[in-house]
Amino acid sequence: MSKLRVFLISGSPRRIYNCPNTNSKARTLMLRMASHLSKDFEVDMLDLANVKGRAKIQSCNGCVSASMALCSWPCNCYKENDTNEPDLMWDMHIYKRLDLADAWAVIGPVHWYGPTSNIKLMFDRLVCASGGNPKPELTNGKDVDKAIELEKKVEWKELRKNHLEGRTCGVFCYGDGGADDENEDGIPKILKHKDYFNPKKSPKDDKDLYAGIVWQLRYSGIEVPDTLWDYIEFGEGRTYSKNQPEDIAKYDPEVYEKFDKWAERFADFVSKKGKVIPSKYTLRDK
Repeated sequence: MSKLRVFLISGSPRRIYNCPNTNSKARTLMLRMASHLSKDFEVDMLDLANVKGRAKIQSCNGCVSASMALCSWPCNCYKENDTNEPDLMWDMHIYKRLDLADAWAVIGPVHWYGPTSNIKLMFDRLVCASGGNPKPELTNGKDVDKAIELEKKVEWKELRKNHLEGRTCGVFCYGDGGADDENEDGIPKILKHKDYFNPKKSPKDDKDLYAGIVWQLRYSGIEVPDTLWDYIEFGEGRTYSKNQPEDIAKYDPEVYEKFDKWAERFADFVSKKGKVIPSKYTLRDK
């Protein structure tokens, strides 16, 4: 029997090869997880960090809003090695790698009360996995009228599927508690109108800042057990510059302890679940 395949995704935009010339905590945790997984797993890794000159994930064009049948599986708004609109989803074969895996692990920071733009862009482009049209030739690619007509046909009920259904996804998000921009009372230092809002009323359960991603996964037939959705904040009271990957072991060893337990739960859950049967319109042979 072939090994279980897991796809580990680091969602921080930081990359050591260019500005800001520092490595990300998400990448550090991803590499740690990969090194700790047993030999029963085949590990694939993706770093979504921004690299100068490399393609970025292009935005979703919202084809679904015109007709679900206009949204193709996989997305055909862009293509591989396109010089006009280079797209990381295609250039890095992300659709196929997601399909090949039995389980995914998404690791990323909270940026402005939500997931990073890199993670959000990737999941926006995965709308096609949830009911996307696997036969775009039936709509001449992007013919809206043909897409609307296809939706009315019995054939559409067979075509519309959750194409990545059955997989498991673990989500580990974290917050930087650095104090560069807040006073001891939690009010931003540079805010002129101190009474403009009450910082104590900001979101309390920061785990829920990734709720949009988790619920998209669940609605797409991808299992995200509560036990595999976790959050931790660290670096409180220190400047951001003193809350780097190399500072975790020195100041916040509990981060590794909590992350390792999450990774162990992930591996145990995936092992017990076993291999995922690919959908009818799998990309594995393409």
